Amino acid sequence: MQVWALILALLAPLSTMWRLPATGLPPPKVAVFELARPAPAVPAIKARAAFVLDLDAGITLFQIDPHGRHAPASLTKVVTALVALDHLRLDQVVTVPASINQLPWDSTRMGLRVGEQVAVRELMEGLFLNSGNDAAITLSEAAMPRATFIALMNAKAVALGMGDTHFVNPIGLDDPAHYTSVADLARAATELLRRFPEVAAMAEAPSLAVSATATHHAYALYNLNDLVRTYRGATGLKTGWTGRAGGCLIATATRDGRHLMVVLLASPRIFGEAATLLDYGFASSS
Repeated sequence: MQVWALILALLAPLSTMWRLPATGLPPPKVAVFELARPAPAVPAIKARAAFVLDLDAGITLFQIDPHGRHAPASLTKVVTALVALDHLRLDQVVTVPASINQLPWDSTRMGLRVGEQVAVRELMEGLFLNSGNDAAITLSEAAMPRATFIALMNAKAVALGMGDTHFVNPIGLDDPAHYTSVADLARAATELLRRFPEVAAMAEAPSLAVSATATHHAYALYNLNDLVRTYRGATGLKTGWTGRAGGCLIATATRDGRHLMVVLLASPRIFGEAATLLDYGFASSS
């Protein structure tokens, strides 16, 4: 016992050496810093032109050749819709013209028949899901001659500040004088979302059955935009393809309260590249 008492006596002074002196002050606060999230890797895509827009902040998150003039294929129909909606009500019924029979054999169609009477709302559904050329022609001739309608499309482009754009048809058929840019298409699509959200929302449906009425047969519509079936949060908006334009797409998506838009022109994989760009946008800070 004497040995243990001696050891404890020797250790006692050491234990007091490591005590901090009493100051009567509270312990200092520890500052905690949040590490900045690393920036996402810049996406590698093969589209000739691309644009990623944060719709909430109005900020461009990514771009390739934003003002280069390219063939837009059926992305043209966003402006077709804008002009038609300036002059026609959604519940207005119009007659399908004989000129739909003059469309190219490989045209995308919603299935209209000459002489049918169809509501503008149903034509918009066929325009945004099936990318119906027959719907675009019917809308462009419903209230005025087609040439006047095309002139209004170009006037609309000027009004929206689309300085890289010129249209010669309401469908998007290839023509050297028919061109636009990804930045201009983003302007047009943003205008559609702002002024006509009900119409833009049509593009979110994977498919739609339009019932027959006394004036038209039934239409089975199928959305050509695969993203609405495969990409979480996809909400639209418009597909396009021609031999000259290649793959074209305006894609919109919403996640965690954020709203993004991607525009692609001349892409070999529109849905894969759009998904890559949307992922990049959602991983980026606005």
